[in-house]
Amino acid sequence: MKSDLVHLGVENISLSFGGTQALMKVSIDVYQGEILAIIGPNGAGKTSTLNCISGFYRPNAGSVYFENQNITNRPIHKIAELGIARTFQNIALYTGLSTLDNIMAARHVHMKSGMLSCMLYWGLAHKEDIEHRRVVEEIIDFLEIEHIRKAVVGALPHGLRKRVELGRAMALEPKLLLLDEPMTGMNLEEKEDMARFILDIHELQDTTIVLIEHDMGLVMDIADRIIVLDFGSKIAEGTPEEVSNNPAVIQAYLGQEY
Repeated sequence: MKSDLVHLGVENISLSFGGTQALMKVSIDVYQGEILAIIGPNGAGKTSTLNCISGFYRPNAGSVYFENQNITNRPIHKIAELGIARTFQNIALYTGLSTLDNIMAARHVHMKSGMLSCMLYWGLAHKEDIEHRRVVEEIIDFLEIEHIRKAVVGALPHGLRKRVELGRAMALEPKLLLLDEPMTGMNLEEKEDMARFILDIHELQDTTIVLIEHDMGLVMDIADRIIVLDFGSKIAEGTPEEVSNNPAVIQAYLGQEY
């Protein structure tokens, strides 16, 4: 459930690549328990924003705060350990491994047994492995991918690989889930399934979600609030209704039908 507590704060971040300005003093507040959508034309800076939040990019200026901690310059794995997980616009899975192994790989941040326990395997390490496998099997059941649990991911259709990637993000047990175009390349039925999974993750696990998506019908249906970027700057923010009626947004992105 959405609250007034700022879960993630992005403060005046700027990012450039050579002479190209990707982001210009972008500020975003993400409230705990909400679904926030970030929309905008191609090249607007949406993915760059997620990359700055998750540690893949370091902004040239500005700061990123998560649960009141400055995470701007933290390593990627440390940010993941805090409870931030993401999916990618271009699927980033271990294509030679099975669905089960891909999701299991994401449990590494929760593995606590020391080297000696792991070498001996018995005792704590064995119990821990059983618990991690239980969590992974629950995710597989939740995403309805039991039939591909042992299938090699590289041989799966695009829609199922997207679902596996969502499962891998879920395995981190995130407090904040960053989804970069999770429905791109999907047919209508696959999109409806993915939307259902996202809403269930949000409602059943009270996960805060930041979503980048080009399907405006879907964004308007599931987002609590929407941020609009254009040429690296934030041009609008508000509820789906407010954003869809904003003249600047209509001109920049949505089109006259909105």
